[in-house]
Amino acid sequence: MPLRDVPLTLTAAQLPPEAGRLIREADARIERFQTECRVPAFVPCDYETAFAVLHAISEGALARGRRFCEWGSGFGVVVGLAALLEFDACGIEIEGSLVEEARKLADDFDLPVEFVQGSFVPRGAEDRVYSAGTYSWLTTEGDYAYDDLELDVSDLDVVFAYPWPDEEAVVCDLFERYAGVGALLATYHGGVEFRLKRKVSGKKRRR
Repeated sequence: MPLRDVPLTLTAAQLPPEAGRLIREADARIERFQTECRVPAFVPCDYETAFAVLHAISEGALARGRRFCEWGSGFGVVVGLAALLEFDACGIEIEGSLVEEARKLADDFDLPVEFVQGSFVPRGAEDRVYSAGTYSWLTTEGDYAYDDLELDVSDLDVVFAYPWPDEEAVVCDLFERYAGVGALLATYHGGVEFRLKRKVSGKKRRR
């Protein structure tokens, strides 16, 4: 099977000061943003646990490289946390107001990250996405994000996503189809539940 579950052991380590400051400031900005400008598809994840997940990936030498991308990067907090762990981090987000806020947050913390507005669905995968059904928020519009980043999905070593329940299967399918062998997919599923998968072969699933 091209995707294999990767066991992930999280330690109860103290959050580094710079990561704590980033999360606290982001939480305050997100609260203010959601009061002033509602984006229904945006739901923050558990950032402290996300940092623990990224730290485990980094310290455990689980990743084949340091290139990190968040699919649906929202306020850019997870991308910023990845940068603090010395990943070469970027994010793709369809909602322009969130991209703007993510860039402001990153600039204020002097984080070496990049955000682009667009869909994380690779160009050419539109039929593959919609043949699997319809989705609450997932869109293929603006599928030029990888051109702006000057990257292919296969270049990414770690992909992070917080999929809605009806998007989970297609997110895994896109990663399985387009990611490079050895790449990791980390997904958040509410509460403190994170899952980690590795692409272990280049073979496509039989339909």
